[in-house]
Amino acid sequence: MVGAAYGELGVREGVRVVRGSVRLTGPRSVRAEDGREFTAARGIVLATGSRPRTLPGLEPDGHTVVTSDDALFAPGLPASVLVLGGGAIGVEYASFHRSMGAEVTLVEAADRLVPLEDADVSRHLARGLKKRGIDVRTGARLERAERLAQGGVRAGVRTARGELREVRAERLLVAVGRVPVTDGLDLAAAGLAADERGFVAPADWSRLETAVPGVHVVGDLLPPPSLGLAHASFAEGLLVAETLAGVASAPVDYAAVPRVTYSAPQTAAVGLTEAQAREAAYDVVVNTMPLTAVAKGMVHGQGGTVKVVAERDGRVLGVHLVGPHVSEMIAESQLIVGWDAEPSDVARHIHAHPTLSEAVGEAFLSLAGRGLHQR
Repeated sequence: MVGAAYGELGVREGVRVVRGSVRLTGPRSVRAEDGREFTAARGIVLATGSRPRTLPGLEPDGHTVVTSDDALFAPGLPASVLVLGGGAIGVEYASFHRSMGAEVTLVEAADRLVPLEDADVSRHLARGLKKRGIDVRTGARLERAERLAQGGVRAGVRTARGELREVRAERLLVAVGRVPVTDGLDLAAAGLAADERGFVAPADWSRLETAVPGVHVVGDLLPPPSLGLAHASFAEGLLVAETLAGVASAPVDYAAVPRVTYSAPQTAAVGLTEAQAREAAYDVVVNTMPLTAVAKGMVHGQGGTVKVVAERDGRVLGVHLVGPHVSEMIAESQLIVGWDAEPSDVARHIHAHPTLSEAVGEAFLSLAGRGLHQR
């Protein structure tokens, strides 16, 4: 497995761990920076991950201007923070800093937060963040930013209405995506090349094997439909390990990989959004169920919703959740989507009372024409 850093740590479970910078010297060999060479009998797995994307002229310094990685180690907690980027990472950091008492401004260039998720999810998420006092600016762009001599940053943000608004904050957190790490790997030595975005694409997705036999790719090096999510990478690693061991292994079903934003409120989803389903020419039926329609949701008092996207008289295409603890509720929906279940299949199963998951059950009961609290 090609990663970075070396310094032998020992052997466990038959795995020899070596830390250090290495480069490919062929389709079955690598060389460490101290000159040691390693040859693979069965194959090589590229798993070098990704790093935060930065913006020209806005270089991070680890204190005032930070990336999402830097923010984990930046000294102290700022009293105010400007978060640039309203995807999952930016939303999570905005939510965290607000929980720590900071004044937070969240800027996203797209017309809604978490733009890869269902539009209704974005709407409910933005509403929940605004209720917590986060200044959410969608359809907005950072036009300039400068570090101040007395500390902090001053930024010019162009709003969706075209107004240029000045924002001051102790810290600017840049969360505008991540890029694959291939620096110094010397992919060409193994007969490989990254695409224009830096990804290394497999020729065979069922084995995650590149066009060079025996060279496999997992994790953030993979282009879509891989999702750049840790749990998807675990599954990819398991697939490749079993493949190299000669064990039959099912390909990763990316359509059934859950997506979670760990903010307050949380979002969790699996499968197609309503827009994606319509674009794919499905005859779509949709049902939504507020979490407050069930007793546990009323107790939490934080709002939230369940949205089910299904094919008319057919299978469930996607499930989308917003609210407290929904990251713990998505596993059921993963099985529903992954097993091509229909609403009537789900409706026959009884959900425990009182639980938030009752709202999921209620959504499917309604789609099956058997709703208790909704028709």
